[in-house]
Amino acid sequence: MPQTITITNKDILQQVKLSYKIPEIVEQIISRKVIRTAAEEAGIKIDTEELQKTADLFRLINKLTSAEETWEWLEKYGLSLDDFEEIVYNSILISKLSQHLFIDKIEPYFFEHQLDYAGVVMYEVVLDDEDLALELFYAIKEGEMSFYDVGHKYIQDTELRRSGGYKGMVFRNSLKPEISAAVFTAKPPELIKPILTSKGVHLILVEEIIQSQLNDKLYQEISSHLFSEWLKQQIAKIEVIKHWNDLS
Repeated sequence: MPQTITITNKDILQQVKLSYKIPEIVEQIISRKVIRTAAEEAGIKIDTEELQKTADLFRLINKLTSAEETWEWLEKYGLSLDDFEEIVYNSILISKLSQHLFIDKIEPYFFEHQLDYAGVVMYEVVLDDEDLALELFYAIKEGEMSFYDVGHKYIQDTELRRSGGYKGMVFRNSLKPEISAAVFTAKPPELIKPILTSKGVHLILVEEIIQSQLNDKLYQEISSHLFSEWLKQQIAKIEVIKHWNDLS
């Protein structure tokens, strides 16, 4: 006969404490309250149609294609239907508040930081040995090996190895300064001399330099960044009154 274990709200709370999650959860609570207050002050409203559309999209993204699957998902995460509606409501609120706060600031921010959003399509192999990196660099230059051959032989990560070290398009601001400087002065397609960083020796093939454009994806990225920075500033101003010293 299978063993049964009873789990109570007290058990869950105790596990949250033992997992060192209290500060993280407190910050999430503060964030939610800050967003609600700011949205109220801005006069932001959400109608039933918006809630329904966002709820449908949420279910689609989470592959909840039937009422039964939705109820099973709610049960799995210990959520009620009201909780689900609040999750949807909060996601809309964040989107509308972000739009309200930054609709006129995203384009100026993009032009101010345009260089940071330039992209590069590149392949990369990171090695431990600088002499080996130089040897492989010259072997590729001389046509003795291809970059794909090097990646397939020396990359440990399975998926990256299968793609020969292909990194896709990488934004300038996500690269280490020493790598960025070399990559964005390259003349594609160009194999760059090995670059030494704290992570190892980088052998990089620059396939294409892509000038930044404010497309929908980048617009959303900048919006999220500005909202995140704004939220951090608001949280920093908050004085938290603790009433959870005894959570037992």
